[in-house]
This record gives sequence, structure tokens and C-alpha cells, in this order.
Amino acid sequence: MNREGKVVCVTGGSGYIASWLVKFLLHHGYTVKATVLDLNDPKQTEHLFALDGAKERLFLFKANLLEDGSFDSAIDGCEGVFHTACPLFCTNDPQAELIDPAVKGTLNVLRSCTKVPSLKRVIITSSMASVMFDGKPLIPDVVIDETWFSDPTY
Repeated sequence: MNREGKVVCVTGGSGYIASWLVKFLLHHGYTVKATVLDLNDPKQTEHLFALDGAKERLFLFKANLLEDGSFDSAIDGCEGVFHTACPLFCTNDPQAELIDPAVKGTLNVLRSCTKVPSLKRVIITSSMASVMFDGKPLIPDVVIDETWFSDPTY
């Protein structure tokens, strides 16, 4: 399948999973429009610009999950969107500082998607953090599988 000329967006492009996805997409000939929080932060951009094909087919855009319309320019003209962006940090108030922003951010991305007639598919990913808390310590010898999934009532 010829992917030359196909344009996709990866939200949260500097993240671990997103970075690998960007690498895979570039390797397969896609043009990638990836979003990051800070275009001037080398920790968010250098590893992406170092990827094969990045000079020719990677374009970075500043976007914030909590800003309405923030993803409009990155998604404009795309055929597909991989939504991987998600707040991820330790907090004492996960509802207010993780869940609510993740939901609002996903809705913001989806609203941007509705404005793009060329868009054919949206893929929404989730963080393992949403399912892997069971209270046991996470030590190097632990294998995380379905037994680690969080209790839904928690």
C-alpha cells in the first residue's frame, strides 16, 4: 500500500507511545503532524526531529488538551488522528487533575476532528495508568498483566 501523501496527526507526540507511533508512521511513508505542549522544549522535540524521515515529513504543532480549538491546525488536512495525549503525573486529586482533563482533552480533540472533512478515522488510546493500579508495589520483577487491572469501584 502506498502511503506517500497520506497525512495523519498524533496528539501528545513527545510521549513514549506516541514517539514510537510517529517513528512507525514516518518509516511507512506517512506525513505526520504531531502535537506537543512546548515547541521550544528540546525534551519534547529533539527525539522526534532525529527520526528518519522527520526532516521531510514531520511537522510539530503546539497544542494543549485544555484549550478549545488547540488541535484545529494540527488536524486540518489529515486523514487520520491518533489521540495519545493525556495528562500523566502523580496527584492527590486524580478526578480533578487527571480524569477531568483527559475527558475534556479528548472532547477538544474530537471537536477539532469534526471540522475536517478529509478525516476518515480517529483512534483513541488510553494510558495503562487507567487500569493498572491495584495497590501493590511496582518493582522491577513484576510482570503487569490483567491481574493488575484496577478495581472499577476504586
